[in-house]
Amino acid sequence: MKHLLSTRDLDRATALQILDVAEDMAATQQREVKKLPTLRGKTVVNLFFEDSTRTRISFEAAAKRLSADVINFAAKGSSVSKGESLQDTAQTLEAIGADGIVLRHPASGAPAVLAGSGWIAASVVNAGDGTHEHPTQALLDTFTLRRRIHGDGSRGRDLDGVRVLIVGDILHSRVARSNVWLLSTLGAQVSLVGPPTLVPFGIGDWPVTVGHDLDAALADTAFDAVMMLRVQTERMADAFFPSSREYSSNWGLTAARFMVLPEHAVVMHPGPMNRGFEIASGAADSPRSTVREQVANGVATRMAALYLTLTGGAQ
Repeated sequence: MKHLLSTRDLDRATALQILDVAEDMAATQQREVKKLPTLRGKTVVNLFFEDSTRTRISFEAAAKRLSADVINFAAKGSSVSKGESLQDTAQTLEAIGADGIVLRHPASGAPAVLAGSGWIAASVVNAGDGTHEHPTQALLDTFTLRRRIHGDGSRGRDLDGVRVLIVGDILHSRVARSNVWLLSTLGAQVSLVGPPTLVPFGIGDWPVTVGHDLDAALADTAFDAVMMLRVQTERMADAFFPSSREYSSNWGLTAARFMVLPEHAVVMHPGPMNRGFEIASGAADSPRSTVREQVANGVATRMAALYLTLTGGAQ
């Protein structure tokens, strides 16, 4: 596996391989010495054209725990702000010896362009591109859900028959897209709920059911997981709903809605959370919430992604 650009490109065997390698990586993180020599001598560049906290820090920790050298490159304050193109930036990084580039970019498709351009020989890992995809977030979400469902017997297991409800700003969410494709590939049944204005055009081609009434969705189906999405106001040029109060009332995971969830159902959120808007604090802080687990599992999952792309999966 040279690049990791999209979960839509992953077949079941490859997805399970990544998740199982992430299990191996997670096991190493329970040791007193967490660092592995796997990528010693390799250089990983975190090339971020958008602000990020969780994803960038998670990739940095993952690369360092695999003994890679890490360069963090933020577009703000760099030559990019002076007009330098993605091609020239990438070729500069290639010239200084980058073996892997972790790219976050506001333009959908930018990682695929970089990987297929011939500009560089380095592996490319998509850390989020526009409203397109965020594959490692979906992988860590699935890793977390698989562990909650199968426990210590997670290795090699898929999510056949697991029911997942994804709620909120589907239109702007690369996390939702990546999760839809990955969860479906692993056998899960995915439902989406959000305001009509925040459901993307062409969603009829996705392997999902779609609704707009959250209370009806929660009443009709006993979901195993409810994933709340952040409302991405920074990507909204127009008003997609009348007010924050109306959004929270209709599509937020309020305390009352949390109480009607099946006892076994877990609550997920990719972060950052807007408490009291998308999700009530009681739900976010409940033992049934996986929010902190998702952050912790992100390191192991990204260790797996870097290992498989930079080594080709060689044992």
